Amino acid sequence: MRVHVQPDQCAGHTLCNLAAPEIFGLDDEGHVLLLVEGELPADLESAARAAVATCPERALVIDE
Repeated sequence: MRVHVQPDQCAGHTLCNLAAPEIFGLDDEGHVLLLVEGELPADLESAARAAVATCPERALVIDE
């Protein structure tokens, strides 16, 4: 499983970072930064799904 960020859709709500800070960081403007490149470890998949579900702008996409 991989997570992709669509930065042009991120509005800086920071909900992804609150849900999964080990996967999603924030830049100086509060926009999402992906901290884990490539395949996510299995133990982070649940947190990634929760974070993706919280994004009101749908700026995060899961690739199975």
